[in-house]
Amino acid sequence: MDIIDRKLLELLQQDATMPVAELAQRVNLSQTPCWKRVQRLKEAGVIRAQVALCDPRKLGVGTTVFVAVRTNQHTEAWADAFTRAVRDIPEVVEVYRMSGETDYLLRVVVSDIDDYDRVYKQLIRAVPLYDVSSSFAMEQIKYSTALPVRSVGVTGGH
Repeated sequence: MDIIDRKLLELLQQDATMPVAELAQRVNLSQTPCWKRVQRLKEAGVIRAQVALCDPRKLGVGTTVFVAVRTNQHTEAWADAFTRAVRDIPEVVEVYRMSGETDYLLRVVVSDIDDYDRVYKQLIRAVPLYDVSSSFAMEQIKYSTALPVRSVGVTGGH
């Protein structure tokens, strides 16, 4: 990836609906080479998807809950059951297997505390859990889906 590819990625992360003509102009290319670069980034899996980002409040899921899960069952069968369970709960929007004292960290979006209680009960019915700790986000200070686009080995700037 060169500097033009990185600039294309920055622009597309801001607005994936930007027309090729505008993208090309902003990176100083003609349209066909610009389009080919974007296609190559898609084929290489650098661009995984182009999606619409929705407003959670307008969809009635404006409450974010971070859920720390600990288990005392570290088997493949348990991990598979847990993975299926969280994949089947649409309110669970992110799941990470962690190092340290927390085994899994989930980000859950719900309408309110009662709605979270419903999701919590669905989760504990699906798999046995040793400990679940839930923290409700009071304020979102920063949220971005855009990843930093840097050269490999570069630690600052562009």
